[in-house]
Amino acid sequence: MDVVRQLLLVLHIIGVASLLGGVLTQMSAMKSGDVRVNKAMVHGALTMLVTGVALIGVRQSEDLDVDNTKMIVKLAVLLAILLTVWTNRTKERVDARTVGAVGLLTVANIAIAVMWT
Repeated sequence: MDVVRQLLLVLHIIGVASLLGGVLTQMSAMKSGDVRVNKAMVHGALTMLVTGVALIGVRQSEDLDVDNTKMIVKLAVLLAILLTVWTNRTKERVDARTVGAVGLLTVANIAIAVMWT
């Protein structure tokens, strides 16, 4: 089961990289105003959701500690990200602040994961 947990963690990190990478690719477009929510953001957020929930389940099945408060906060932040990218995924252009908010929320989620002990 440890291998499954580690694989899920790798996939979760790939999801974070996809989401944040999608935001970073839009940075140059912010100057021209041609900002959009790209597929990397959508798929990254969905990957994070699925693998994050699976990680919690695997940790609980192995009787490892899970900080439920931390997980609820991380889930709430991720749901805000997912709602934002999902509702804007088909729009040709979005406000630069929308993509900026997705980036800030993603960094906040990373900070919560790393710094909350």
